[in-house]
Amino acid sequence: MSDTSRRAAGPAILSYGFRPFFLAGSAYAGLAILLWLPVHFGVAPAPGVFLPVDWHVHEMLFGYLTAVIAGFLLTAIPNWTGRLPVRGLPLLALVLLWAAGRGAIVFAAPLGWLATAVVDSAFLAALVAAAAREIVAGRNWRNLKVLLPLAVLLAANVLFHLEVRRYGVADMAPRLGLSAAVVLLAVIGGRIVPSFTRNWLVRENPGRLPVPFGRFDVAAIALTVGGLGAWTVAPDHAVSAALLAAAALVQALRLARWAGHRTGRDPLVAILHAAYAFVPLGLALLALSIALPQVAPRAAGVHALAGAIGAMTLAVMVRATLGHTGQALAAGPAARAIFAAILLAGLARVTAAFVPEPWLMHLAGTAWGAAFAGFALAFGGALVSPRRERAV
Repeated sequence: MSDTSRRAAGPAILSYGFRPFFLAGSAYAGLAILLWLPVHFGVAPAPGVFLPVDWHVHEMLFGYLTAVIAGFLLTAIPNWTGRLPVRGLPLLALVLLWAAGRGAIVFAAPLGWLATAVVDSAFLAALVAAAAREIVAGRNWRNLKVLLPLAVLLAANVLFHLEVRRYGVADMAPRLGLSAAVVLLAVIGGRIVPSFTRNWLVRENPGRLPVPFGRFDVAAIALTVGGLGAWTVAPDHAVSAALLAAAALVQALRLARWAGHRTGRDPLVAILHAAYAFVPLGLALLALSIALPQVAPRAAGVHALAGAIGAMTLAVMVRATLGHTGQALAAGPAARAIFAAILLAGLARVTAAFVPEPWLMHLAGTAWGAAFAGFALAFGGALVSPRRERAV
């Protein structure tokens, strides 16, 4: 299908899912973490009725992350199916549902818990339905598996509200939501990282290439699902630690098979490998936090996995925005600064779990905010403008 047939009348920002959702998601990620710093240090109250940590976790998993996932899926699915993208008013409706969820969390007290839960969960439910409809209509059966972790993320959001209602605090839901996000990253990252790496190496640095997706990758994903599933249900059990440790080892081997050490000359490719490296690190730290809690706090593993999500989403957003807005696939100064900031944020936050110094928390939060706000500022113009047409 030609690019011309995909164009539609109306504002450019509603012509493809990545445009409004990458812009809104990045802006919200930067704002939410900068709001979190004074909340964390007791200077300001958390918005809404959630406990401060619950609000922080919820808005990272079900606020910023779901927007980026929506942008990615609504852009990737037309390439998988050959169908027109969701755009115009249907796309606007999805964006407004996402925004309504953010507003519901802030105004949870007057809305009541049930209305808040319904409004907040409506976006993910609509996204799952829209993605399923497009994949089924396009008879693209093999990509239906992508919807499984997305459906689990929806279930985790519902469970989050139910747990807060019953116990006053979320317990299993944050672990379930984080696990779903990491599995989604392992599935999608396992496709795009070696693919983009192979394309660049063939063109720019002939030699060893990434090992193609195969049974080893399936086993790695299955072991990761098992380890995170056990941790979700039994976060302190020795079996969970063993499964997480095994998953960490296999994911590290998986990453090594992708020839990332040969991509240093292209930041757009190298950042994908650096981001994915947080996955085995996070799994290993979670295992260690169970086996030796006096050595490794659980927060270290949790925030290493959060670092993987943050870095990978930014890497994908930059690459997709450049490619789909007609710009050269090259990391300019802004993109390089964004990548450096998000890696610094991840490393600083993991370090802060071991060394609870306030300045490390400030560094991590500021670097995260700078990375996502930097994306919104650097790429916002391209996201709201028509695609550039390159001269033939």
